[in-house]
Amino acid sequence: MGAIIYQDLNEVLQTTHYRPAVSIIIPFEPKMSLKTELIHTLKIVADTVEKELQKNYPEEIAELVIRKLSTLLKSLNFNTHKKSIAIYISPVFEKVLYLDLAVEEKIIIDESFEIRDLVYCKKQTHRYLLLVLSAKKSEMYLGNSEKFVRIVTNTPESLKPDEKDVPEKVANFSDASAFKEKLMEKFLHHIDNSLDLILKSYQLPLFVFGTERILGHFKKVTRHNASVIEYITGNYVGATDIQLKETLAPHIADWNQIKQKNLLNELNEAINSKMLVFGMKDVWRQAMNHKGRLLLVEKNYMYAAEHGSEKENIYKAIEPYNKFSCIKDAVDDVIEKVLGNGGDVEFVEEGMLKDYHHIAMIQYFK
Repeated sequence: MGAIIYQDLNEVLQTTHYRPAVSIIIPFEPKMSLKTELIHTLKIVADTVEKELQKNYPEEIAELVIRKLSTLLKSLNFNTHKKSIAIYISPVFEKVLYLDLAVEEKIIIDESFEIRDLVYCKKQTHRYLLLVLSAKKSEMYLGNSEKFVRIVTNTPESLKPDEKDVPEKVANFSDASAFKEKLMEKFLHHIDNSLDLILKSYQLPLFVFGTERILGHFKKVTRHNASVIEYITGNYVGATDIQLKETLAPHIADWNQIKQKNLLNELNEAINSKMLVFGMKDVWRQAMNHKGRLLLVEKNYMYAAEHGSEKENIYKAIEPYNKFSCIKDAVDDVIEKVLGNGGDVEFVEEGMLKDYHHIAMIQYFK
């Protein structure tokens, strides 16, 4: 999500919870649809909300929210180039977010705004890192569905031996070959060192191109094998953007699988750097202390909880729940907290986090 969306979403997150809280997420593409069709869709949405409010809430409160929704729908921007809208309304709040997301229609009426579904709808951008290697040269790119951008680093992009590296005399072919191997490994160490900063800065899937020989050497020296989505064999130094894109195409066709693998890589890196917490209780505690950079949650995972003696502590609620002290779903509260503090949230396939009690959070670097 962009900075503007985070700013608007934070406004929704920070508002006082007040029932009924109406969340509406619907497709809205005025540039691609007839206005009469959109108006008809909006009327159906408004009628659905009205019936639910009148059935479940006091007349005065229901009418207040219905009037707010009617006024808001009449003021929608039909000149937008966005793809959808998220509408949040309660007796004390109203907000519309125009989103560049393809979504399915969803209407939720509850005691707080439904943020989880907006996260589900988050646009998936195909962005990745590409390292192209040869025995004497390297190229680093930031790629997306449209283009490649060269990343300039402090690491030398070509192999140029220092004077101190050159032996005074090479006795035979074997010595010369060993010298070249040593020089190449030193070059690859420099490249691997530059990956430290690049991977921390971009946190994107990494692909590495190179001949079978150079990839074999790189795998031996790199500390970032766990971050590499795939090694792809071939000589691609100096290749055009079109050639690089055509080569990568079959390897990124299943983007969801690429994304899931990259998230696991990030999780493993966080374990190694002692920046990962997992399990609902520990995740809750660190999220309440504003430490959440990236929250990973299995789809459909929910956790009814009771507050502890301090706000940083919760424990699993036992049925029958105490409706006055029970947190209906602590996962939703953590999602709101992480997003509200500028972090990000990703849902993963069920079972992917079974060793982490279904929820894990990568904290900000110290």
